[in-house]
Amino acid sequence: MLDNARVATRLPAQDLARARRFYSEKLGLEPADERPGGLLYRLAGGEFALYTSAGSSPGTFTQAGFEVDDLDAVVAELTRRGVVFEEVDVPGLKTVGGVAEVEGNYPSKGSTGERAAWFRDSEGNMLGLGQPLR
Repeated sequence: MLDNARVATRLPAQDLARARRFYSEKLGLEPADERPGGLLYRLAGGEFALYTSAGSSPGTFTQAGFEVDDLDAVVAELTRRGVVFEEVDVPGLKTVGGVAEVEGNYPSKGSTGERAAWFRDSEGNMLGLGQPLR
C-alpha cells in the first residue's frame, strides 16, 4: 500500500519566521513553496517541511538527516555560519570536533559505516549530517 509513496520529513517550529531565518542564514536553504503555517524545502534528494506547531521537539534523537559527499567541508562551512555541533560521548558513539565515526550503516547504502555530525535548528530539532564510508 505505501511502497509507492514518497517519504517527506515534517519538522515542528514554534516560530516559523525564526526557523526560516535559521534555514536561510545558517544552512543556505530557501523554501520552494510556502503556505500559512508551513514552508516546503526541496533538495536534490528529497524534501522536508517546517510547520507551525504549539509543541516542540525534545531534540533527543535525529529527526532529519542530510547525506553529504564531504562532511568535513560541510561542517566547516556551517560552523563558519554559526551552527553549533553537538558533542556526544555515550557507549559506542563519541564525537571528536563534532564528528563521529559510526560503525555499520544502513544495509542498502553499500558502505561500511559513516562519519556523522549533529546539530539543532532554531526550534530544537536535531538534524544530522552523514557521509558514508566506502
